[in-house]
Amino acid sequence: MATMTTDKRKSGWAGVAAFVWVVLAVLGIQGLLGRLLQGHHLANYGSYVTWGLWVAAYIYFIGLSAGAFLLSSLIYVAGMKRFEKIGVLALFVSAITLVMALLSIWFDLGHMGRFYYIYIRPNFGSMMAWMVWLYTAYFLLVLTELWLALRPGLVRQAGEEGFKGKLARLLLFGKTSVTEQQLAAGKRWLKILGGIGVPLAISFHGGVGALFATVVARPYWHTPLYPILFLTGALASGGALLAAVVAFLWPKKDEEWASIVTGIGRIVLGILLFDLLLEWAEFSIAMWYSVGPEYELMMRVLFGEYWYVFWVFHILLGSLIPIYLFVRKGNNPIAVGVGGLLAAVTFMAVRLNIVVPALVEPQLRGLEWSYRDDRLLFEYLPSWFEWQVVFFVVALGIAIFYVGYRWLPIVRTSEEA
Repeated sequence: MATMTTDKRKSGWAGVAAFVWVVLAVLGIQGLLGRLLQGHHLANYGSYVTWGLWVAAYIYFIGLSAGAFLLSSLIYVAGMKRFEKIGVLALFVSAITLVMALLSIWFDLGHMGRFYYIYIRPNFGSMMAWMVWLYTAYFLLVLTELWLALRPGLVRQAGEEGFKGKLARLLLFGKTSVTEQQLAAGKRWLKILGGIGVPLAISFHGGVGALFATVVARPYWHTPLYPILFLTGALASGGALLAAVVAFLWPKKDEEWASIVTGIGRIVLGILLFDLLLEWAEFSIAMWYSVGPEYELMMRVLFGEYWYVFWVFHILLGSLIPIYLFVRKGNNPIAVGVGGLLAAVTFMAVRLNIVVPALVEPQLRGLEWSYRDDRLLFEYLPSWFEWQVVFFVVALGIAIFYVGYRWLPIVRTSEEA
């Protein structure tokens, strides 16, 4: 009787999740068509505020990817057996969120078809050129490492009938068996690639922070703390997302599952507290004497018209409640999963408060009154169209995750691990 009740509850939650995904997909496709047919005309940024929601989404998703990948390195490089079962899942989440990040910034480009120019005509004096090349190397490394991690499961799956067997044989390039020597070599390569990937992930995501920090003309961004803040934010948000995924989607809720979720929760708690400490240093030092351009912008972030983005979404929902759940309910995997979900989703508020405030301050006093036009405003609130494009990216990422989770050996049993 209890099993039937549990199955009905799972079926109900699955139905709700499917409905939400359909809504996101429909709204997202509308946004995609609007972006392809009308370009940027429906977006609310302009000539002064040139970056908006899509750039914030880009650094948000790229942080999730870097965080999930660095946590996977605890398994393949540091050899933490406790988390061995989620190694493939962590790499898979890292690859998907990287695709989501690159899609977000691709939609932000004025000429989407010219993205390849940075490969054929790079300027390596530009931090952005370095970022793109590091992304490319990182993407290839993640895909290679994911394939190596999947290979033992694909070999077992290749012997099955139907679509799953055909897909496994396709990904194995027609092979249906792997020798013990090849498996051992694969493990060695996983450790080598993971070791290479750690400094690479640190470099490219720290490079995103450096991209902002090197803009001398924007005092709000020009701080040496940004590369470190981007890294700690990536680890906190990526780890929180992984905790939520394992807590809610892992098929077997046993003691090992509980140990994995609570272990990730403790790691995320430590990183989140350290990230908040760095954020306190960034704000308190810049605002100490109540003077300077950074002070005015930070006051707008804390107490301006969009104060709730910081206090409600970031501090309350994204920090205080997750910290409470991690500390007081740290042995409850579902509570840890809820805390991880809140921390991961609301971290978008942190990224918005990085991108937007620096652009709403005129570089010259009085510039906002010199010319009047709808595109010459120092105000910005994402339009519904911009959110729809983000919905498309999220719906696509969920769809890729669902397909992989259903048809690939992403989840490993104790015997397989």
